[in-house]
Amino acid sequence: MQAYGNDYVYVDAIHQKIDNPNELSVRMSNRHFGIGADGLVLICPSTKCDFRMRIFNPDGTEAEMCGNAVRSTGKFVYYHGLTDKKTVTIETLGGEKTILLTVEEGKVTDIEAAIGEPIFDPSLIPVKTDKKEFMMERVQVGDRVMELSSLSWGNPHTLIRVEDLSTLDIEKYGPLVENHEVFPRRTNVTFVQLVDRQHLKIREWERGTGETIGCGTGCCTAVVFMNRLGLCDRIVDVEQIGGVLHVEWDLDNIVHMRGPSYVVYEGEYEDEYMALDSGKR
Repeated sequence: MQAYGNDYVYVDAIHQKIDNPNELSVRMSNRHFGIGADGLVLICPSTKCDFRMRIFNPDGTEAEMCGNAVRSTGKFVYYHGLTDKKTVTIETLGGEKTILLTVEEGKVTDIEAAIGEPIFDPSLIPVKTDKKEFMMERVQVGDRVMELSSLSWGNPHTLIRVEDLSTLDIEKYGPLVENHEVFPRRTNVTFVQLVDRQHLKIREWERGTGETIGCGTGCCTAVVFMNRLGLCDRIVDVEQIGGVLHVEWDLDNIVHMRGPSYVVYEGEYEDEYMALDSGKR
């Protein structure tokens, strides 16, 4: 399943036992699916929420949270008859998240995720800095000096503002930032371009994966930091290769991301996918 950029493989771990999800994630990400996968998502039972989501990176390590994965988890449990709720709560290592599904004629057309408050504390990101908040730290990245910012919703994201994404060599600078010595462990990297106060563009380099065609949490990172710098509003359309995601940072400090979620690639097999599960709800 795809959620505007991230391609994850979803597995029902409520009705079947998964002994080694770390190894399974590696195997699934080794291009066994033609286009490969950004990782594995297990849907598990929860004592606190409707469901618990565990997410594993392509290298087999367990991740904290991914905004796109959380959004598509809501669609997965609805389509597979695990719930008939259109508002679903998901437990993740990055905290509890709320998903709101828009359903039209039995089809999920839009998914909103309230992913919570952004975390600016460097000890929780983590990053090597003396600052209480890691804002615009200037570091040497290869042959360039870049200004980095970082925050987290349970998964670390670093933002770098660039003037023109079309001239960015992401294959060069993405891994240099991901593995930079300033980060005790690798970071996701969001490169952002300002179009206007209601419109940003991003390209995303995901730790352990490489460039993705989109990242929901990366979109949220871009809006939060560009707003804090006074450059964009709190409600912004963020354009990525996989499409436009709508992001709102509300006055209660909660960040929401909203957009469709596609099965396989750009909705190519959406109808066939739904037909397979039409008798389960």
